[in-house]
Amino acid sequence: MFNKVIMVGNLTQDPELRYTASGTAVANLRIAVSSKYRSGDEYKEETLFIDVVVWGKQGESCSQYLSKGRQVLVEGRLQERQWESDGQKRKKTEIVANTVRFLGRKGEGAEGGGQGGQAPDEVSDIEPF
Repeated sequence: MFNKVIMVGNLTQDPELRYTASGTAVANLRIAVSSKYRSGDEYKEETLFIDVVVWGKQGESCSQYLSKGRQVLVEGRLQERQWESDGQKRKKTEIVANTVRFLGRKGEGAEGGGQGGQAPDEVSDIEPF
């Protein structure tokens, strides 16, 4: 089986960084991904909101350099989590990132910078398992 996804989108909020009980960093990102399509004689735009999980040093870098509005390219795999809350079964599909490439802020080219100094262009291949 093959499970790989590549998305480019804008962060809808600042990354949330936390640590597991064993001390591993995990950052949660939420990106907005838009696509345009034609319906009859008019063009419509559809926006999806996608949750992304970024582990380890890669997650720490995302938390340090990314902020709301920043454009990123995320490459990873889809994962579905299931849990029960208040007696109701819930599930969520998210991307577990292998690579996060920092692009420009919304409306900028690929030269956009991050907060707190020069951000790296890409953080990748950190996945604890």
